[in-house]
Amino acid sequence: MTTVTSPVAGRAIGLVAVPDPVFSGAMVGPGTAIDPVREPSEAVAPIDGVVVSLHPHAFVVVDEQGHGVLTHLGIDTVQLNGEGFELLINKGDTVQRGQAMVRWNPVAVEAAGKSPVCPIVALEAAAESLSDLNVDGDVKAGDALFSWH
Repeated sequence: MTTVTSPVAGRAIGLVAVPDPVFSGAMVGPGTAIDPVREPSEAVAPIDGVVVSLHPHAFVVVDEQGHGVLTHLGIDTVQLNGEGFELLINKGDTVQRGQAMVRWNPVAVEAAGKSPVCPIVALEAAAESLSDLNVDGDVKAGDALFSWH
């Protein structure tokens, strides 16, 4: 079992509340989403593992069980071309849960006309393989979001 923790502080809102049909329809995979606190912060690794994909606005960490977790910082933030995001790790790095991955500013994302909401998705997972899904309430970075069986 893999426990996935929040990469950012904010309010859990669930994928259905994400303003993007690909995420809200769980087409990428099941999970939840965080409406982040509006202050510059560091997004941290949600699990221990290897960074297999890394962009300024998104990253994927895969653990020993082969579970890949996507953290997407904001919606349509790829259009910002990395502006306002600072990578703190490299693709291929082995990271520990809670390790800083990307420094970013949700306020700047909003100012650029994008949603700062962060989907956290279990890639290639069946919805029934997740339990204890946190879709409502305040979370700190490192708080449990869901268990993946």
